[in-house]
Amino acid sequence: GLVIDGRTLEHVLHDSLQDIFLELTEKCRAVVCCQATPLQKSVLVKLVRSRLKAMTLAVGDGANDVSMIQVADTGVGISGQEGMQAVMASDFAISQFRHLRKLLLVHGHWCYTRLTNMVLYYFYKNVAYVNLLFWYQFFCGFSGTSMTDYWILILFNLLFTSVPPIIYGVLDKDVSAEILMELPQLYKMSQ
Repeated sequence: GLVIDGRTLEHVLHDSLQDIFLELTEKCRAVVCCQATPLQKSVLVKLVRSRLKAMTLAVGDGANDVSMIQVADTGVGISGQEGMQAVMASDFAISQFRHLRKLLLVHGHWCYTRLTNMVLYYFYKNVAYVNLLFWYQFFCGFSGTSMTDYWILILFNLLFTSVPPIIYGVLDKDVSAEILMELPQLYKMSQ
């Protein structure tokens, strides 16, 4: 890992040293910046996002972390003694830092699989409906006759577009939380 303080980070963020710093950080498993200003934190996250084309996760617990949380792809605020500013600016809120592992490995895995399955669901639902319209036009001689009444179309969209995603989003858990916590490799395999 690499630990860098705010003064050193100020020099590193200048254009001449950015490439060397990014090359060094790519070789590290973890980079910890301590005593950095809010501006330095946000500039560092922007630099990693733009130059390394990496997904960024920013975790903060106070008002000085708000700009960093907002710049990152995913922001996590920790509610605590320093106030609620970080929580209000974040995408996710946790009460303690130790809950970050469960947020990423369990809920992140479940969210990822739910989203991928729902994209496929919407794709095939639309393919089924358009396919039905296509073959109906052969049946009616391409006259432009409406195949369904409007209330049937509304009912179709209500039943097949709103209810299944809600049920699926609430009930679907492909792997239990305990197994996901024991085997963090499952998150990478699902991608």
